[in-house]
Amino acid sequence: MASGVEGEIERLIVPTLEAMGYDLVRVKMTSQGRPTLQVMAERRDGVAMRVEDCSAISRALSAVLDVEDPIAGSYALEVSSPGIDRPLVRREDFTRFAGERAAIEVRHPIAGRRRFKGELLGVVEDCARVRLADGEACLPLDDIVAARLLRSEALAAPRRRRR
Repeated sequence: MASGVEGEIERLIVPTLEAMGYDLVRVKMTSQGRPTLQVMAERRDGVAMRVEDCSAISRALSAVLDVEDPIAGSYALEVSSPGIDRPLVRREDFTRFAGERAAIEVRHPIAGRRRFKGELLGVVEDCARVRLADGEACLPLDDIVAARLLRSEALAAPRRRRR
């Protein structure tokens, strides 16, 4: 779970999302220009998100956030789906998407590198294992600052079939 205001927002909105049949992927506050609260969610049934899903989530979360008021001042609420280049945020994401290609950036260099691209192999203890072109790497989960799936035909095919 995130910390600070993002963690507080997660705590407030997860019960509503779960009751509606969605899982939270990520909460992110940005402050470039007008402050924006970005909420990324996905359907629990595995069906691709539609605009109607995002609209329903936005209405429900707006009501929760208006009552609880965790953000000082005005802000914009953006609700989206993870998409094909889905961010990997939680420990279970690295296991769930084992076999897929990912781009991962770590806070501190490992063997002189901060950026890695390769096939996810899952999680061992507190490391995300990744098969690279030149071997395997064990990236400490606490040191990962950004991770996302890389577009592939395998990821795109189920989305095309559902349309």
